[in-house]
Amino acid sequence: MDRFAPVELPSRDALYAPVASIMAREDWEERFAADIEAILRLKCERNAVILAHNYQTPEIFHCVSDMRGDSLALAREAQDTEASVIVMAGVEFMAETAKLMNPGKTVLIPDDRAGCSLADSITAENVRALKAAHPGVPVITYVNSSAAVKAETDVCCTSGNARKVVETVAREWGVDRVIMIPDEFLARNVRNETGIEMITWPGHCEVHEKFTPQEIRQYRRMHPGVVVLAHPECPPEVVAEADYSGSTAGMMQFVAEKRPGKALLVTECSMSDNLAALFPATQFVRPCNLCPHMKRITLPAIRNALETMTRAVEIPDALIPAARRSVERMLDIR
Repeated sequence: MDRFAPVELPSRDALYAPVASIMAREDWEERFAADIEAILRLKCERNAVILAHNYQTPEIFHCVSDMRGDSLALAREAQDTEASVIVMAGVEFMAETAKLMNPGKTVLIPDDRAGCSLADSITAENVRALKAAHPGVPVITYVNSSAAVKAETDVCCTSGNARKVVETVAREWGVDRVIMIPDEFLARNVRNETGIEMITWPGHCEVHEKFTPQEIRQYRRMHPGVVVLAHPECPPEVVAEADYSGSTAGMMQFVAEKRPGKALLVTECSMSDNLAALFPATQFVRPCNLCPHMKRITLPAIRNALETMTRAVEIPDALIPAARRSVERMLDIR
């Protein structure tokens, strides 16, 4: 496409419609409309797509993203996209995963400070030490990890497919224990579901580790009949208090199918905002724990990344084959 050719955009009414039930039109016009229109034009000019995680704010999630979902969905979308440029509206490990699946494409992270406490909790050296201490035990690594850690891994997993990956590896490798890193709580929750022994690492999500069983019980007292959905990065005792535990995609599917009158999502609070726009008949109780890293991604940051084509993700060539293989093995498990 001629980048100077005019791009015909939807009307502002159409652009605003997805968030109309959760955001005042005047506020949307004043704070977001100009950036949204600029980003939509830039996407056409750059042959770019925006992948947005479920924790992104509604003006990003609903108004500019092309593909939305949890880490597993975004990994699959990154593998399949035909765009020349991928903008990751998420955190750095997600952008690295997109680059692993598309090493010849440009992958942009709108703010290179958008990290992850889980990914920062472990290094490739730590993984090598674990493997040396437990020879022959397969290593399953949560995608919330660096490319260097993935390169030391047998297979990756997400919160959405962790149980299936663990059970598949245990069956195919003929083992009754695995190394599952870096999220200790996810590993313990999967162990509780499968009975498979886990060698864990003391990594935690700074959002999910804050939730407590007492907090969940208090919300139940305050909101009789509320349905509680907990992310498996939460401590096991919190998951035990929930009516359902699953990934953000699993939570979305649960709400879509069950249509609860009142729901409490025990996860990052933008998830509730995004689902409230999709399911206005459900009242969402919001325990507002924000991820500071996800919130570094803003419309102005996305616009600037596309305007300047800066903050491109680079991965050392030596790491790509092994790191990519661990992600591909995960994607092959259906």
